[in-house]
Amino acid sequence: MDTRHAPLLHIGLTGGIGCGKTTVANMFAALGATIVDTDLIAHSMTVPGGPAMAAIGAAFGEQYITPDGALDRAAMRALVFSDPAAKLRLEGILHPLIRAAAEAEAAAAQGAYVIFVVPLLIESGSWQGRVARVLAIDCSEATQISRVMARNGLQEAQVKAIMAAQVTRQQRLAAADDVIVNDDGIAALAPQVEALHQVYMAISAGMAGIPMERL
Repeated sequence: MDTRHAPLLHIGLTGGIGCGKTTVANMFAALGATIVDTDLIAHSMTVPGGPAMAAIGAAFGEQYITPDGALDRAAMRALVFSDPAAKLRLEGILHPLIRAAAEAEAAAAQGAYVIFVVPLLIESGSWQGRVARVLAIDCSEATQISRVMARNGLQEAQVKAIMAAQVTRQQRLAAADDVIVNDDGIAALAPQVEALHQVYMAISAGMAGIPMERL
């Protein structure tokens, strides 16, 4: 299926912290999807010499910059969790840069469809209008907490604070067109990913004007 000159299906993949967004995105990539990960893009903006660093230094001061010129993530995380105005100021710097880089990656996509991995897709207020479908990765809140505590070494209260800053599980599910449940490990994920891949391929084929029998 050649979609290089056809409009590509754009899907937004989201989920709460610890739900397994990266794991699922990697599985779709293995099936041929193009993955545009906004967290990775954001990280690239705030490395030493990154395109956001001059503006961040000017807006927040050198105390939020590490000696090698990168964003001091721990210091910034503490600030934005305690100061909503600072959070908006940081987003005002980062979001336009992330959006432009994500659009450039999507324009160069070679896959049959594009999945944008956007942790705060529902919260952003703009991403939903830029994708054709929203895919939510879902798991129980208890699973989220245990995974993040094990992965990041955070205390339970810290994980709950991060979760409280995101939309609720119910709000995320209500906004989703598709849901993958990630409570039971990789073996349970694979058939869900494969089934949705077939759906997305069929939609992509329709967008490209390719009869289903030729897939």
